[in-house]
Amino acid sequence: MRVVAAIILTFIATAALADSTGERKRGDRQPTAVEVISGVYKFSRFQQGLLENTDLKGNAEVKNLAALRAEEAAKRDKSLKEIQETIGAQLHVGRATSSTASLVEPEMSDGPTYVRSFYAAQLPEYESIISLLERYLKAPDNTALAAFARQQLPMLRSQVRDAARIMADK
Repeated sequence: MRVVAAIILTFIATAALADSTGERKRGDRQPTAVEVISGVYKFSRFQQGLLENTDLKGNAEVKNLAALRAEEAAKRDKSLKEIQETIGAQLHVGRATSSTASLVEPEMSDGPTYVRSFYAAQLPEYESIISLLERYLKAPDNTALAAFARQQLPMLRSQVRDAARIMADK
């Protein structure tokens, strides 16, 4: 009887502990400065990857936008590098995220299909980086990074709205 009671009490204590720790979804957790810097670098790699995957058929709209976003990413990375060095964070960020793979192959599609996929691939990436920066700003642990995030958010929000609008129009 004691064994059964001990098992039941252990189960209840474990369940209560799980509830009391406030288990949250990963997206609800407060990101650290290092996680934000890493996330921004990954977003920049995504934007630079878009340029590499632009429409080979010569769609000037897509090429120009991809080039503009890649240029913005390079500028953002330069500013972020200074913050990273101040913090002393060592990051290892790979190439573009897997979302660039979701682009329709230009040779395999008509122009409008590729343009829609170009804009559609950007939406989840923008939403992810905007969410990360917003969560970070709730309780930032670095003033320079917080200022950087506040500067970037309006521009990113505008760009995601533009991408959604353009995609809907195509």
